[in-house]
Amino acid sequence: MQKLVLPAPAKLNLWLHITGRRPDGYHELETVFQFLDHADELSFALREDGQIRLNTEIDGVPHDSNLIVRAARTLQAQSGTALGADIWLHKILPMGGGIGGGSSDAATTLVALAHLWQLDWDEDRLAALGLALGADVPVFVRGFAAFAQGVGEQLTPVEPAEPWYVVLVPQVSVSTAEIFSHPELTRDSLPLKMRPVPEGNSRNDCQPVVEQRYPEVRNALNSLGKYTEARMTGTGSCVFGAFPSKAEADRVLALLSETQTGFVAKGSNISMLHRKLQSLIKKSSA
Repeated sequence: MQKLVLPAPAKLNLWLHITGRRPDGYHELETVFQFLDHADELSFALREDGQIRLNTEIDGVPHDSNLIVRAARTLQAQSGTALGADIWLHKILPMGGGIGGGSSDAATTLVALAHLWQLDWDEDRLAALGLALGADVPVFVRGFAAFAQGVGEQLTPVEPAEPWYVVLVPQVSVSTAEIFSHPELTRDSLPLKMRPVPEGNSRNDCQPVVEQRYPEVRNALNSLGKYTEARMTGTGSCVFGAFPSKAEADRVLALLSETQTGFVAKGSNISMLHRKLQSLIKKSSA
């Protein structure tokens, strides 16, 4: 295999509770991750000279600092391969939106290069390496909707409903570090006792702080909240609401389009990345 093209899908935090703060400064949390059929696209071509080159410039992000490049070089170093890669990114997921764009790009890079370089790495090993790059990377590596604990790396598969979502994208980038360091952030939510995870846990403990500091997010929540329960994903800035059909979601987004930017996407409990991988594996073995 000389070239590989794979999606890097968005995710939603259907809810997010912060249950504590660890001595190292990281936060303990409980959340449910679900994927969206809405994605960046990455293309990978094999290099024999060992170089890692991201051939797409991202404004404000130096080449060597990009999470895609860091993921590729970390996998290269840990695996000991002499191979490299050319990488291209078609970016549509917003930065600082809470839908996992950078983490998803990194996870797709790990998964793609493990295939392209023909590494004998299983999913557990890739997910562990991904955790060093970011707390959300493991769920993208594994590719199933999950109840998450710890810093987000302890994953239990779940199967929430897969509605259509309207996702609004306020034109502001929210700093995760800023929100998690805010003195008014709730850090003492009680851990859930029940399994499976009960439905209706729609609170996001980060939302009050983000609404206070970013009026654009508050306005988006208010706008979408006229049609359905509106929630923020992750630390924001994106907000979302569920609808029973694409037609209904499209109708609401059209009504909001004069004042809000957003998109409609289907919720999915298996990520686009893993569906595409399975399709490629079937084709190669046919």
